[in-house]
Amino acid sequence: MTGEYEHALDAKGRIFIPARLRAELGEEFYVTVSMEQCLTVYPREAWEEVTRRCREMPLVKQRKMRPLFAMAARCELDGQGRALLPQNLRQFAHLNKDVAIVGCNDHAEMWDLETWKEINAAEVTPENIAAVLEELDF
Repeated sequence: MTGEYEHALDAKGRIFIPARLRAELGEEFYVTVSMEQCLTVYPREAWEEVTRRCREMPLVKQRKMRPLFAMAARCELDGQGRALLPQNLRQFAHLNKDVAIVGCNDHAEMWDLETWKEINAAEVTPENIAAVLEELDF
């Protein structure tokens, strides 16, 4: 998934999913917490891969995955292309009004817009981009 989109949560906690991302996410997708203060959005197939990999872990390691699954929500789009984000997820990521939806390879992320602007400004530097390209052996 690629791209960066800005949308506002409505009063009911729904977020509009851009058409380009809807095509990649599908009608049913999963939203959960992240290791950063944002939400991670997985298409159904990618979420199934997460759950498969978790099942293959020893039980002790599976228990570490509790927050990921406990906080996860299966989301569906309404007729206007919106998805309802549960309150606990909105609170985790501090999503109150303006949201940045960012494509991140096989998933997307949802950030508080102001937080995203700060992170994006710190990450989009020539030095960081050079380091990323070096990691990819370019």
